[in-house]
Amino acid sequence: MLSPLTHDDPATVATYRLLARLGSGGMGTVYLARTPGGRTVALKTVHARLATDPAFRARFRLETDAARIIGARHGAAVVDADPLAETPWLATEYVLGPPLDDAVALGGPLPEPTVRALGAALAGALAQLHSSDVVHRDLKPSNVLVTAYGPKIIDFGIARASGDDHLTRTGAAAGTPAFMSPEQASGEEHTPAGDVFALAGVLVFAATGHGPFGTGSPADLLYRVRYADPDLTGVPDPLLPLLTACLSKDPAARPTTATLAAHLHDGRGDFADHLPPLVLSDIARRATDVWLHTPHRLPTPAASALADTVPSPPLSRRRALGLGGGSLLGLAAAGGGLWAWLDSRDTPQATGGAPAATGPTAIPAKTSADGSPEALWRGESLDHEQPTTQLLAGDVVGFAETVDFRVLDPKDGRKLWSESLDPYQVTTDGTFFYASGGAYDGPGTLNIRTLDPRTGKEAARTIEVKGFDGTNNGTRLLTAAGELLFAASRLGDHSTHPDVNKQGWHLIAVNLRTGKEAWRHAYAWDGVRPWLAQVADGRLILGKNSGDRETFLVQAREAQTGRQLWQRRLPLKDSESYIPGQLAIDERHAYFGGDRLRALRLSNGEIAWEHGSGSATTSYGVPVVSGGFVYAQENRSTPGFLAVAADFGVRRWTELASGRSLTPEFFTAPVVGEKYVYAPVKGGLSAIDLVTNRSAWVFPTEASRFVVDKERSRIIGAGKTSVVAIPFA
Repeated sequence: MLSPLTHDDPATVATYRLLARLGSGGMGTVYLARTPGGRTVALKTVHARLATDPAFRARFRLETDAARIIGARHGAAVVDADPLAETPWLATEYVLGPPLDDAVALGGPLPEPTVRALGAALAGALAQLHSSDVVHRDLKPSNVLVTAYGPKIIDFGIARASGDDHLTRTGAAAGTPAFMSPEQASGEEHTPAGDVFALAGVLVFAATGHGPFGTGSPADLLYRVRYADPDLTGVPDPLLPLLTACLSKDPAARPTTATLAAHLHDGRGDFADHLPPLVLSDIARRATDVWLHTPHRLPTPAASALADTVPSPPLSRRRALGLGGGSLLGLAAAGGGLWAWLDSRDTPQATGGAPAATGPTAIPAKTSADGSPEALWRGESLDHEQPTTQLLAGDVVGFAETVDFRVLDPKDGRKLWSESLDPYQVTTDGTFFYASGGAYDGPGTLNIRTLDPRTGKEAARTIEVKGFDGTNNGTRLLTAAGELLFAASRLGDHSTHPDVNKQGWHLIAVNLRTGKEAWRHAYAWDGVRPWLAQVADGRLILGKNSGDRETFLVQAREAQTGRQLWQRRLPLKDSESYIPGQLAIDERHAYFGGDRLRALRLSNGEIAWEHGSGSATTSYGVPVVSGGFVYAQENRSTPGFLAVAADFGVRRWTELASGRSLTPEFFTAPVVGEKYVYAPVKGGLSAIDLVTNRSAWVFPTEASRFVVDKERSRIIGAGKTSVVAIPFA
């Protein structure tokens, strides 16, 4: 999965031109790059703070040496490296093929001939590594890339020479618990026989879709690896004796790599002949994507920008370990939370006599007895219908409530200004607020004002678009980005007649710089609340509940012209319960919950992947995407939270029992931080630790919509009767 370069990524490393990010984590960043001659490579760099550590440099040199030893046949060929540079780097071939875990997620467990071919090739790769007295120590499905010519082993970040435990003592990672050998789990010497044990676990996963020791906390996994029998359910009978021997607790009882290769290899055809069609198609797609990719660099974030207007930062080492134990996990992504709502009721018109909200109660930051933080501040809400999610602009937060648009300082909750506006008469591009209005008598006119976020005063001349009903009954502002403001607006004069008010609706774009209408496209009014909208990679992505109350309509349009690119309807029978918010979108997909967790390709609207069986109308809650992972509530025998990889929808972890009795709120979007993912539950917000995957604490609140002010490290929640801010970590 290719992600844009960030504003502070270098343009080149040595002679290599950087094209995109492949991944980033606590130890470094991997880029897609090209040589001056046009060769595509994967280029790994080390974080500057680690480059000054002599022990880490030693590990990086060993990783480079191990990659050279395994060679191009069994690994990613080393093209060039400079472990002594100020920022050490390693360039290898860019391997065209999915990781094994993604290949299994794509089409399910692999057939026996594929597993045999895979195992024989991997045994040969390990034999070559062991012949140079090097052991891998972290063989797992995500470190095996499946190509048309055979599997390749990657990530030698914790490989070392046999018998040398010095680097382990200096703090290198110990491996991945689910695929460790018993001796490695006990802190003992990991010999080549330990790699054989791990290889057997990889083959069990390939043949069944699950590891030999299940899932769970690291402590539980380490115990099962050391003392429990492996779960070989689903392994083809002919493979059982061999894999059982490889998974022996006694290293001396395990077969050698040569024995493995001899027993697994069938001697027929090329490796590609053993691969399922879906895997071969994915290999071809990846080859195409590399050459069709257009390099893109994210802009420098404004100093005052709030969380939802800037790209997500790279994952911390703590977060990366919590998401799966890898050294370079997650891909840069940006996204929001809620994506659907349905309400055919008319919104009451705001009046000048609306009651004023009382001021917030400032509360010092503390910690409650159960570990949850105390509120930083609280205030009252006027949002009885909850039609929209709060808006972040500049360094303030705006609440488009039922009878008032109210702007607070997120630092202390102090009210800065307010104005009588319908919730759908205001939107933001993250820099200014934009408010719509129009005359109730006379020719239809849509007026758009640009408001300073801190004072509420007009920051530019009012834009006038003639011919549209600009009143709160005739126009709903959707979003603004890149000098364009997008709205749903009705042609004609203001009318309250029920039949007239259903005619002439258009999606329109207004150029905020020139004040001119950029485009308009008609659509059929179907009696439901207006569109959710978000701009991504030059596309306006729109979503709304259909009038049949059975489906959710998603479409993409060119942002500059409004030309429809694609449209798709998704089953969504429980949509009346959803709270309004933003679509969950990254640079490649839009994500949706419901009967299944789904990803739609932004390029063509096709379903990229589906997770789940679709056994219930709400099996998955409203998702959020961050750092290459999609998070959502899951309705299973014991409801809880899960994380799946954003590229192929493969499950990464499932929330573990914490001893608390929690009822998930499936129709409210989660919030993702560096330490916790915050899951809405009945009566509060549960902080799930990204390392332990358990709820660490629950903050009590009736809020149902949340946004993050990263500049001030706080989550701001809003509900029917209250607004609140809590620390964000």
